[in-house]
Amino acid sequence: MGDGSFLELSGVGKGYGKGDGRSEVLADIDLSVERGELVCIVGYSGAGKTTLVSLMAGLTAPDRGTIKLGGKPVSGPGADRGVVFQNYSLLPWLTAYENVHLAVDQRFGDWSREKKRAHTEQHLALVNLAAARDKRPSELSGGMRQRVALARALAADPEVLLMDEPLSALDALTRAVLQDEIARIWEASKKTVVLITNDVDEALLLADRIIPLSVGPAATFGPAVAVPIPRPRDRKTMNHDARFKAVRNQVIEYLLGPGRRRGGAASTAAPVALANASTPAVAPTPPDAVEAA
Repeated sequence: MGDGSFLELSGVGKGYGKGDGRSEVLADIDLSVERGELVCIVGYSGAGKTTLVSLMAGLTAPDRGTIKLGGKPVSGPGADRGVVFQNYSLLPWLTAYENVHLAVDQRFGDWSREKKRAHTEQHLALVNLAAARDKRPSELSGGMRQRVALARALAADPEVLLMDEPLSALDALTRAVLQDEIARIWEASKKTVVLITNDVDEALLLADRIIPLSVGPAATFGPAVAVPIPRPRDRKTMNHDARFKAVRNQVIEYLLGPGRRRGGAASTAAPVALANASTPAVAPTPPDAVEAA
């Protein structure tokens, strides 16, 4: 793992509105992430996962509690945190290369032109998009657009990578390919990563630890669960691994139990993977699907 707590949230709460119309989105959020750790937060749609990412990114401030990175308070956006959003957020008039290069230019303005070019090309190659460098977003598949967004975030060399359900808009096959890409890139970079998802099996494939988030309002964390499955994780064998089943059941039992009854009422919302919780959801990826994504 890492060398101690790196990203810390203590007693964080956030709500919107005033008086009787106020809605408490998050309450009593405590989180400690080690340097180099990949943590997945799994929760219900509408529970406040995007609000949580916005807080860690410094895009919004908590009403209560503190957020620290490397021991220093987070008081706004910074180059030490990169964010990959669900909707890609690419500039449509720029090519894949230009979208990534723009981030490099803004982050490393004092570098030479050649160094910026090499750095941009390195990160496009990292996400297997060197051949598509001159294509604009409209000419790319959804999976390829998300690869560009990932390359752009990594090229800025943040200390923490925050990923807000980056694969939820993709079809199942493309999503599986990108999951493998994220695992490969994390192994190569050892960035500190917090990935938000509503898919328990995605978290099991990628995470060092899984932290379930209860239903809202006033959503909060359940017990963190370590994933003791060695890397690299093989999709074809994980479904039959007793450790996979034990961790999966532990997370799902919280989400369908205490996490769903938060506030005294059962929620009708459910994470995507829970609909088929009794059947294997980690399927092998056909090798010829990689280029198509």
